[in-house]
Amino acid sequence: MAKLVIILLFFLYLSLLSSAAESRLTTDFYSKSCPRFLDIVRDTITNKQITTPTTAAAALRLFFHDCFPNGCDASVLVSSTAFTAAERDSSINLSLPGDGFDVVIRAKTALELACPNSVSCSDILAVAVRDLLVTVGGPYYEISLGRRDSRVSRSSLLLADSLPLPSSPISKLVEQFTSRGFSVQEMVALSGAHTIGFSHCKEFTNRVARVNDTGYNPRFADALRKACSNYRNDPTISVFNDVMTPNKFDNLYFQNIPKGLGLLESDHGLYSDPRTRPFVELYARDQARFFKDFAGAMQKLSVYGVLTGRRGEIRRRCDAIN
Repeated sequence: MAKLVIILLFFLYLSLLSSAAESRLTTDFYSKSCPRFLDIVRDTITNKQITTPTTAAAALRLFFHDCFPNGCDASVLVSSTAFTAAERDSSINLSLPGDGFDVVIRAKTALELACPNSVSCSDILAVAVRDLLVTVGGPYYEISLGRRDSRVSRSSLLLADSLPLPSSPISKLVEQFTSRGFSVQEMVALSGAHTIGFSHCKEFTNRVARVNDTGYNPRFADALRKACSNYRNDPTISVFNDVMTPNKFDNLYFQNIPKGLGLLESDHGLYSDPRTRPFVELYARDQARFFKDFAGAMQKLSVYGVLTGRRGEIRRRCDAIN
């Protein structure tokens, strides 16, 4: 009996060791199971970004919409079925650009040929975003790997305030970020993602239509009204978030805001609120500091709520749960 107990304890110990090892995120997670993982992702994103320069911004937004509500688990990549409406079809995700999804699917297809059933879609998305940011001038940062993909994706699980809205007041944004363990400074640093990409006119036209006390430079406001004059008939009309260097990751977003050249209500709020204004001013004058803080905040976001080991799966296709 004693020997049986010892044997059972031994196998339990081995099981715990295996589970712990399987659940640990490391930068070299795929060194044996898929040694060309990073090269394959880099080749894929480079080709995609060259042919479609808006890919970096699209993937970055997709990454945020995946991670911020419930953790980085690739649940936003799953397509709806006849029986279940997936996250990507919730109202807040309907405007996500298709190029973000496409670059992940391309990388997954290439990786499945090289090392089948080895690399999770959530790891692909995290690394693809980092590499895409580098291609447009952003900072490089290490990504810990070993995430698993969610087995669930339902639009009903996204609460009304799961994601920040362009019209959200700063107090609401601070509440959303701090409740997830992010500081006000990290929130401002991550807002610097608006240095690339675009926003649809519906996100800001109500505010820009008001003449007084909106924070917009008058000439900029007039240009926005003209650019968006037909948006009700064509809801796809959009404007670059950073009108100065729209396809370059830099700190001009923060330089634009004090000049009244911010696009969204939340952009203007960062400068008008005393909790966030000092960080806007810091990043406006010091790009190196912005890059450092943005990289750190992205690393932190990339491990928020991740699934590891048996808590998730490695999908064969990123748009479908196994």
